Amino acid sequence: MPALDWIALALVLSASTGIFVTRNWRWNLLSLAVQYAAVFWFVQAHWGLALAAVKVVTGWMICAALALSQRGLRQPGGEETSWPQGRLFRLAASGIAVIITFAAAGGLRPWLGLSVSAAWGALLLVGMGLLILGISAEPFRVVLGLLTALSGFEVIYAAVENSILVAGLLAAINLGLALVGAHFLNLPVREETP
Repeated sequence: MPALDWIALALVLSASTGIFVTRNWRWNLLSLAVQYAAVFWFVQAHWGLALAAVKVVTGWMICAALALSQRGLRQPGGEETSWPQGRLFRLAASGIAVIITFAAAGGLRPWLGLSVSAAWGALLLVGMGLLILGISAEPFRVVLGLLTALSGFEVIYAAVENSILVAGLLAAINLGLALVGAHFLNLPVREETP
């Protein structure tokens, strides 16, 4: 199964980078769904298939809720004009995050008993989530950043604790975060309607 771990790491790398670089909400939600499938694979190594299935089902429910909230919204148009917000900057920042998380994964792996790919994937998710949070102020992007960082935390936490109650609590936190994000996304639309 180590080959599947590296495939899951490649999925985490491509999905989190896709969320960070792309501004299209459809591609972002597709990347988020792929990210949750990879998180499922990393978590199932410690929790088993039945309990880890909560992660992928919750993640896809989050994607559906965010997609429904995005359907009627007017999207901000245009490409960024300043360099720190451009696609080249985001690619360079994600490359730096990949290098830093790879260096830090070696120290986390023996401490928690994670595989190399799971430790790197978890730290990469946390790092990319923090990058998304640090660069964006849009409510949709902030929710994506929080969900990405929380996914990385869940991979790390799965190695520490395998409780059904904790899995349910983390699923409730994820769903609550998505629903609050969907509410804030639709808040300006409600204010305009009489």
